[in-house]
Amino acid sequence: MSEPVLYLVGTPIGNLGDISPRCREILSRVDFIAAEDTRNTLKLLNHLGLKKPLISYFEHNKRERGQEILSRIRQGKTAALVTDAGMPGISDPGEDLVRLLVEEGYEVSVVPGPCALISALVLSGLPTGRFSFQGFLSTAKKNRRAHLEGLRYAGETLIFYEAPQKLRNTLEDLLEAFGDRRVALCRELTKLHETVQRGTLSEMIACYREQMPRGEYVIVLEGSSAPKQEEAFWEKLSVDAHVEYYLQTGLSKKEAIKAAAADRGVAKNVVYHEVMKK
Repeated sequence: MSEPVLYLVGTPIGNLGDISPRCREILSRVDFIAAEDTRNTLKLLNHLGLKKPLISYFEHNKRERGQEILSRIRQGKTAALVTDAGMPGISDPGEDLVRLLVEEGYEVSVVPGPCALISALVLSGLPTGRFSFQGFLSTAKKNRRAHLEGLRYAGETLIFYEAPQKLRNTLEDLLEAFGDRRVALCRELTKLHETVQRGTLSEMIACYREQMPRGEYVIVLEGSSAPKQEEAFWEKLSVDAHVEYYLQTGLSKKEAIKAAAADRGVAKNVVYHEVMKK
């Protein structure tokens, strides 16, 4: 087998103490580094005392830069691919570059390192035997709804990434799609203010009604339970009582109606009209 021409190098997700000796050795050896954000990678190189040519490679320039990287490799150069934090190829266009080089017959290798989704999963307190990484949900409502609907009966633990400004809406969408499941919200992993919040979706929604989300989040969500033979808790409740149950958890009336509708598998306006007619 020929020598690799591209190394996928995992970098710290927050704490520079997590850098591995092999990561430093590979970064020092390659001819150039392709980086999601060259400014962030320059800080890492300065920390390691290294100087290397950098080329930006991210979602919006991946086609042209992919060809440029390929051209350099054809000239006999070797490269490392890094993301701003964690493993390249996870929620970034690294997979496109790997595919391009593999199709050209080149060898690609990996230098394992920190990964936010795995770190969050093992901290969550939720089952780790089977899990599914879903990345960032679409911002298009129709696509997001279809994505979540396809996961409604997935039995494995589900993992999502989310930005702070979108967290509140995403938690509400998850509650509407799945009902009130257990969830862990992990932020600032490996950093000074690392936080893991565990509870239910309705509890997290109530929490973030009072506080502003800060930092990038990993959402670890309980999977669907096996089809229950016993009666669901709400099946003997009237619609009013069902909504009242969620109101008691701290949800607003609108949120409680959404949650009850998700449990019953009906449109939220059906629950709304039933509640409001009395």
